[in-house]
Amino acid sequence: MLDMKFIRENEAKVREALKNRGSDYDLDALLALDQRRRAALTEVEALKNERNSKSKDIGRLRKEGRDTAAMQAAVRAIGERIEALDREVREVEADRDHRLLLLPNVPHSTTPVGPDASGNVVARTWGTRRAFAFAPKPHWEIGETLGLFDLPRAARMSGAGFPLFRGAGAKLQRALIQFMLDLHVKEHGYTEVAPPFLCNTAAMTGTGQLPRLAEDMYHIASDDLYLIPTAEVPVTNIYREEILPGPLPVGLTAYSPCFRREAGAAGRDTRGLIRVHQFDKVEMVRFVEPATSYDQLELLVGHAEDVLQRLGLHYRVLALCSGDLSFAAAKCYDLELWAPGQDGWLEVSSCSNFEDFQARRAGIRHRGADGRPAFVHTLNGSGVALPRLVVALLENGQQADGSVDLPEALWPYMDGLRRFEAPA
Repeated sequence: MLDMKFIRENEAKVREALKNRGSDYDLDALLALDQRRRAALTEVEALKNERNSKSKDIGRLRKEGRDTAAMQAAVRAIGERIEALDREVREVEADRDHRLLLLPNVPHSTTPVGPDASGNVVARTWGTRRAFAFAPKPHWEIGETLGLFDLPRAARMSGAGFPLFRGAGAKLQRALIQFMLDLHVKEHGYTEVAPPFLCNTAAMTGTGQLPRLAEDMYHIASDDLYLIPTAEVPVTNIYREEILPGPLPVGLTAYSPCFRREAGAAGRDTRGLIRVHQFDKVEMVRFVEPATSYDQLELLVGHAEDVLQRLGLHYRVLALCSGDLSFAAAKCYDLELWAPGQDGWLEVSSCSNFEDFQARRAGIRHRGADGRPAFVHTLNGSGVALPRLVVALLENGQQADGSVDLPEALWPYMDGLRRFEAPA
């Protein structure tokens, strides 16, 4: 959430940011509400001063034995006007605050300006595309042949977009999660947490999912709880309405299943594991000093890249443009893996700097050098998401005989299994 004072003092900048995002947000309506609130508060303050002055006059005149009925009536009228204005202020504040929750973050100056994904910029690539002596198969054919997953049975019990992994496929899921958690904890310095997989409205609002994305999430109305779309929500909200007790930065990592109602809703990439409603992910969250947050973002991206490099997968890093930036982010990098069976790139991680946008919504602060509480900057990144990672592993590791070679980094986590082979 943006600070109202910042919006008033930087109106042109906010308007430019909305234009660059392609947003139709009504900034005029927000500013009008803010003006109404400020005007009402000014009037209330003036009326209170007038009431106090008249009350003193009434006391003095009474001592003199003079009639104060008219003045008392005037004071009562002032009190009624103050009560009416107080009600108006509360109503206006509620409307203003709701509209503030719908105002997207201002992109950082280094975020490329563009209308949509076509404006994203390739920051770098790593590795090379594998040359195949045969036509590479898509992952759904590989996985079904090797008995790694069973999507028809999953659809029968839950509907499309809810995968069922079996045997070595299930083991691969567990191995990838453990591999990534070990890497982030032992080598990247994160503390592992195991968060709840359901969060309340306040938590979802704090990280920016609500109110804007309510229709994209699974909601348990009877308990006012949401299935989390990412571990970013519970992990960031660990310090909701708190002052962080120790020095910054603080880095946390967590595994969680993720639930997203909107996946595949547009009818794109609905076959296999590319767009699903439920998937596993390892998340990284960092709470950092504002002055260091963009250096910390580069560090975070490097941690996600390390996962892909150790798995030997060809990837690229995109700097997202203003029109493709998420609602809460000021700057974001996407990591995309090359998938030969799709003949295309697949996103497996988004690494974002939200500056104080989430911290302001959630009330997450630290004590600055002067000892005063101040909002932290929050960052998060997938470290990484599993479905498309599995797609890339299967499609890049496939062999002419139908088997799939696994990266060496996973061998210890697969009990020494180095290759998936078709059941006899």
